[in-house]
Amino acid sequence: MAKTSMKKMLEAGVHFGHRSRFWHPKMERYIYGTRNGVHIINLEKTLPMFNDVLNYASKTAAAGGSILFVGTKRAATDIIKEEAIRCGMPYVNHRWLGGMMTNYKTIKASIKRLKDLEFLAEENFTQFGKKEALMMTREMEKLERSLGGIKDLGGIPDVVFVIDIGHEKNAIKEAQKLHIPLIGIVDTNHNPEGIDYVIPGNDDSIRAIGFYAREIANAVLEAKAAAGTQAKAAPAKKAPAKKPAAKKEEAKTETVVAPKEETKEAPAAVVEKAPAEAEKLGKTALNAMKKAELADYASAQGIEVNASDTKAQMIEKIT
Repeated sequence: MAKTSMKKMLEAGVHFGHRSRFWHPKMERYIYGTRNGVHIINLEKTLPMFNDVLNYASKTAAAGGSILFVGTKRAATDIIKEEAIRCGMPYVNHRWLGGMMTNYKTIKASIKRLKDLEFLAEENFTQFGKKEALMMTREMEKLERSLGGIKDLGGIPDVVFVIDIGHEKNAIKEAQKLHIPLIGIVDTNHNPEGIDYVIPGNDDSIRAIGFYAREIANAVLEAKAAAGTQAKAAPAKKAPAKKPAAKKEEAKTETVVAPKEETKEAPAAVVEKAPAEAEKLGKTALNAMKKAELADYASAQGIEVNASDTKAQMIEKIT
């Protein structure tokens, strides 16, 4: 399980909030006090909440899920891109396009266009004129800035990680509309409501932003590495398990032959065993039967059921 420490948070300046006059009342429970007109965030509350986020990110990555890193403010663009690429996760660091998640069909068409242009760019647009090639290059660069981080995503992300919830309102609205879990850095001037995994902390400092992104990326990489080693070890465990299974089947076939020989010698014993087998079959198949079939079966067994009885009531009476 991935964990961070109070020391790392202090070194990154996570505890520095906004000026006290710009605070949001719903962040009061996360505020330790005020120093020089600036709110100080209580890291004793932030630390366990951030460790919960790291644990959640690890589980998501281990299950093969995707975490979309979102940070389009100037202090976050480079860090978000670097850490997302390092851990193999999608990212948006330039500008959030409207409908990036809620209208994914249109975005998917733009991603296809980007990939087509990249394919043509590998040959330096040799089959086009200079003017046309220049226009295509500019179009490709524009699409790369907006969609380059999600071109290999292949669909809606499983989790969205947002650096500044006040700056990324459109991304948050779309995630909430699609019921996608949200991880958000919430400073003292924002409302934490609507964020599934709140991380009370500084959302302006480059060091603090780098700390959040780096720790989550590390948690993802550790989970992927652990999942990879388990996947490699799994086939070695399964291979020897197949041999004893074959022996059990042989033993079963031997035991099945013995009763058949007995039934030939004593037909009377077969007649007695047949109803018991029928009853067993009837009990196991009750849930698979329709209501009308249950009524017929009950009458055949001499059990009274009413037409107004539910299927569950009929099964109770029969059993």
